[in-house]
Amino acid sequence: QVQLVESGGGSVQAGGSLRLSCPASGVTYLGPCMGWFRQAPGKEREWVAAILTIGGITDYSDSVKGRFIISQDNAKNTIYLQMNSLKPEDTAMYYCALSINTYSGRCGRARMNYHYWGQGTQVTVSS
Repeated sequence: QVQLVESGGGSVQAGGSLRLSCPASGVTYLGPCMGWFRQAPGKEREWVAAILTIGGITDYSDSVKGRFIISQDNAKNTIYLQMNSLKPEDTAMYYCALSINTYSGRCGRARMNYHYWGQGTQVTVSS
């Protein structure tokens, strides 16, 4: 049984940083794709970042590019999301997800592209 458990969320002031972690259990390896999504109250869940775990190719939404970094530790079956220069609009519940597919050799950006999900960790950024 695949389990993903996010941690590392919290409350920070604008301009601050947080690092989210997501260890995966019940899998022999991460992926082939791992992703981070977020959902703010009253909004749709949106894709944030993804990593093609074989090769480490990363992809980011325009809203976080240059501020967030997704990474992996294969020995720990864990992915991370380093979030820098946080803004109030980054406030959301953050979810990690695992996809058993790639799409034309890349990770998907849609919620439907991912098959396993964690329960989420809350990130709150105050101005």
